[in-house]
Amino acid sequence: MSNAQHSSAIITLTTDFGLGSRYVAAMKGVIFSINESARVVDISHAVPPRDIRAGAIVLAETVNWFPPGTIHVAVVDPGVGSKRRVIYAEIGEQRFIAPDNGLLSCLAAKNRPSKIVSVDRPTHWLPEVSHTFHGRDIMAPVAARLSLGLSPEELGSPATQIVELPWAEVHRVPNRIEGEVIEVDSFGNLITNITRAMLQGVPTGDSVVISCDEHETMGIFATFSDQPPMTFMAHVGSTDRLELAIVDENASAMLGVTVGAPVRVSW
Repeated sequence: MSNAQHSSAIITLTTDFGLGSRYVAAMKGVIFSINESARVVDISHAVPPRDIRAGAIVLAETVNWFPPGTIHVAVVDPGVGSKRRVIYAEIGEQRFIAPDNGLLSCLAAKNRPSKIVSVDRPTHWLPEVSHTFHGRDIMAPVAARLSLGLSPEELGSPATQIVELPWAEVHRVPNRIEGEVIEVDSFGNLITNITRAMLQGVPTGDSVVISCDEHETMGIFATFSDQPPMTFMAHVGSTDRLELAIVDENASAMLGVTVGAPVRVSW
């Protein structure tokens, strides 16, 4: 990281604490107590409780839109209080403080971390550390001190690996692509692991059939307005992934489909 990147005072927060949670306010209070000029941005506090995979996807789809050197604090931590580590990692041009439980593994699958430090030096934590709130007592003060220029090497011991979760692969054979739903967004749209690049060469129009569980639709469209309300449709969304939606409705709720449902594109 350059000196300019280290001088960045943007800190983001991603948690499963829930909207309006006082736990988020406590973390912000710690950050501002150390660096009152910090700019704190909420990415999401609506990650499903204890859902590390969902948190990993949220990070992977958002953090690279931030300026280089941004510090991202991620707290989806069902193992808090156990022997799991808290780590500092540099992935691409972004910096992270998170539990080492797979929360950074979706990012790391695309871009290997260039630096990993085990946050095991209590000097930069709060004086008293709760067994159940490391986000407030360890991660928030560490992020605040990094935003003031603290060197990552001061946080603890260097490390070479992070915990990585296995991610489902997309399979492509002649005339068929098989993947699955990996995320349900706030509108109920079903986001798959089939990317725009994987769809290269797939014909347009009604010759292509997209199925999810027992539900089927034909064609891959550019936008929701290409189909009338209440229509089950497929399109490539802003994340460059194939998405399934019901126009103006919640597809997940109406179809009874959620994360892990198989998706097939055939032609």
